[in-house]
Amino acid sequence: MKYAKKIGQTLLIALFWLSVWHIAAWRVGKPALLPTPWAVLVRLVELMQTAAFYKTTLTSLWNILLGILLAVLAGCVLSMLTACSAVARRLFFPVMSVIKATPVASFIILALIWIGSARVPTFITILIVLPVLWTNLDTGFTSMDPKLGEVAKVYRFSFWKRIRLLILPSLKPYFVSACRTSLGLAWKAGVAAEIIAMPRNTIGAMIGDAKQYIQTADMFAWTITVILLSLVIEFVFAALFDKATEKTGKKARVYAEH
Repeated sequence: MKYAKKIGQTLLIALFWLSVWHIAAWRVGKPALLPTPWAVLVRLVELMQTAAFYKTTLTSLWNILLGILLAVLAGCVLSMLTACSAVARRLFFPVMSVIKATPVASFIILALIWIGSARVPTFITILIVLPVLWTNLDTGFTSMDPKLGEVAKVYRFSFWKRIRLLILPSLKPYFVSACRTSLGLAWKAGVAAEIIAMPRNTIGAMIGDAKQYIQTADMFAWTITVILLSLVIEFVFAALFDKATEKTGKKARVYAEH
């Protein structure tokens, strides 16, 4: 009953904003400036009936997911390094600050010169996700309860057991928060990189073409595709991570209570 009520509220909110969109499009009266929700939906269905739509979507999905995975791996390794070494933390902190402060467009243009258009979306995704992940995990390491070290000594945990039962559960909320924040940013930055770099068979290139030829319904349809992909990936990530760490968290609490 609780979930049904939540779903009903979500549908009502969506209906409200779709109505606002429809009224705004009706008032403007120019589909080239603002198409109606129905026109965008029809165009999206038309695109989904073509093989090119799925090829384009999978290409962008691969580029951005690869960037996210590489950034997560690099962020985890880097956060462990900076947690163990104060010198390493002082060395990498200004680098992360510069990356966060530099406009994405500047990195995109530089990446076009350095590595070519095809690799730009993945490179930009890494630059966006890495500082967010490292910052959260660094905060998690510095906020870790010192009593966990005492628990590890009392039960004579091995290095890997200490990581699996004590460190990972403590870092989980910071890691999940970083991933949820960076997933949306990764899609925005990755697609923006595609729009500027225009690599072939990507969503960003399709949005760029739609803008050039004033195909506003196409631009809205591809944008909705990006939003849906981002939401689906965030949901899948949260479900998988919760399932993978649930048993670990229970074991850690048992050891801590004893």
